[in-house]
Amino acid sequence: MIETDIYYPDGLPHPLREGKTTRHVQPFRRTAMADGRARQRRVFTSVPSIGSYRFIFDDAQAAAFEVWFKVALQDGAAWFNMPRRTPLGQSVLVCRFTGMYQGPDEHGLNRWAVSAEMEAWERPLLPDEWGLLPGFAAQADIFDIAMNHHWPEAK
Repeated sequence: MIETDIYYPDGLPHPLREGKTTRHVQPFRRTAMADGRARQRRVFTSVPSIGSYRFIFDDAQAAAFEVWFKVALQDGAAWFNMPRRTPLGQSVLVCRFTGMYQGPDEHGLNRWAVSAEMEAWERPLLPDEWGLLPGFAAQADIFDIAMNHHWPEAK
């Protein structure tokens, strides 16, 4: 895992949820065999996630975003920390832009839309130990209720 001391600016709005997509880089390689079957093998254990994001800014926020991108991120080349909602809850992911953002494009009366593709250094996952007990992870809310509300010692 890499680390950075650059953060997404506090005063800027986070990306919209609508239209957000995420795809993961494939961690295995597939080879077709002569008999029609295929062989697969893991190549990487740590792979990035690529996401498409859209931001809506007012005038001042759009100007601040563009100068932050240019100066702090060295025109998008640097990694930065960004709070994102994932299936694990709110997390701070180490991200960078995969290319130049699109926009700012006028959006409504007094807003600017910016679209960008960003990569997160690593997929946000539960620790490997949870892979042995996926039922507990999938039913964590029931386990929490049983442990914290229905046991006499919890009160």
